[in-house]
Amino acid sequence: MRDEDEILRYDKMVEGALRGVVRHAIDEVVEHGLPGDHHFYITFMTDYPGVRIPDYLRDRYPGEMTIVLQYQFYDLAVDAEKMQVTLSFNNVPEKLVIPLGAISIFADPSVNFALQFQPIGEVVDEDGLPIDEDDFEDGQSKSDVAGKKSDGKTGEVVSLDQFRKKD
Repeated sequence: MRDEDEILRYDKMVEGALRGVVRHAIDEVVEHGLPGDHHFYITFMTDYPGVRIPDYLRDRYPGEMTIVLQYQFYDLAVDAEKMQVTLSFNNVPEKLVIPLGAISIFADPSVNFALQFQPIGEVVDEDGLPIDEDDFEDGQSKSDVAGKKSDGKTGEVVSLDQFRKKD
């Protein structure tokens, strides 16, 4: 019998590849703008380590928040670990920094496409090593918030549960 450390983690490989789709889509928008009717709904965990949003938004949206990238957004950028964007809340521009690992839902309703990610049970650094809760910024903790429930919109939701290792 193989030790768990020796098992290929296809579930993590698939999730990483699908998060790469999110990064690539955002990067396309950075480079070329939103084509046609495309727009993104991005739901993310507000208490995920590395999420930087104003305190009043974190208070208003404890656990999870959805943003829309459609008409008025500025300074959109993405790299291998995070995205950032400036959005207006009550006519006040606010810069949001969202690690890609914090994203629980990415949807483009214009083409009936959505990806749903399960919360990451163990937060890891870029080397795949577990991050101790004492190392989290601003008193943040691991999120065990479940993915947002359906809002009645139709779309192709890809759940990674079927690929996850069963304990």
